[in-house]
Amino acid sequence: MYKVLVADDEHNIRNILDFTLHAEGFLVISALNGEDAFRLAVESDPDLIILDVMMPGQGGVETCRALKADRRTASIPVILLTALTGREDRDAGRKAGADAYITKPFSPKKVTDAVQDLLGVTTD
Repeated sequence: MYKVLVADDEHNIRNILDFTLHAEGFLVISALNGEDAFRLAVESDPDLIILDVMMPGQGGVETCRALKADRRTASIPVILLTALTGREDRDAGRKAGADAYITKPFSPKKVTDAVQDLLGVTTD
């Protein structure tokens, strides 16, 4: 079973992602901010991480940068999830090492498709 770490300060977003990913057979671990996401990534070795860009404290871009710079977590695929839609925002995510960038509002199917694609999971 693949393990996905979801970090978002919005309870509703975490619930939607938890429900959607569980329905597709993923184990979901949740964090409320970037600091917790980094700690959980090191402790639980997830297969993929979804980060909200705008969180209190350390945001998703900064967390992504830290994850990609740490040898323990550098190879974990990261999806940035955000309401920021500008080109400069996407460029910042790419420069931080994000593997995908999904804008809010999002379709749960788009998220699961991106997760499955990055993990190389095929569905029947």
